[in-house]
Amino acid sequence: QVQLLESGGGLVQAGDSLRLSCVASGGTLSRLIIGWFRQAPGKEREFVADINWIPTTTNYADSVKGRFTISRDNAKNTVYLQMNSLKPEDTDVYYCAARLPIANVFNIWGQGTQVTVSS
Repeated sequence: QVQLLESGGGLVQAGDSLRLSCVASGGTLSRLIIGWFRQAPGKEREFVADINWIPTTTNYADSVKGRFTISRDNAKNTVYLQMNSLKPEDTDVYYCAARLPIANVFNIWGQGTQVTVSS
């Protein structure tokens, strides 16, 4: 069973950048669709971005287009979320998740990493 571990969160100022990492253990990320989501206390989990296996297509939420970039390094079993021009409204717990292409929902989740953007 694949397990996911996020890292890279922290406290930054508006306009700064962060790169989140999602590393898989217990299996490979190959052939899986990997997504990043975020959630604030009391709010619904929000889709941020996802990336396919082959072809390496990507999707982004409108709120992060042009600022965030998702990428994957299959040799390192890692997916990244490069976040630039961060805004206070990007403050959330960020989760990575995985699913098979034939699945409708993401069924493997990491524990999350906190991102806090101060104004």
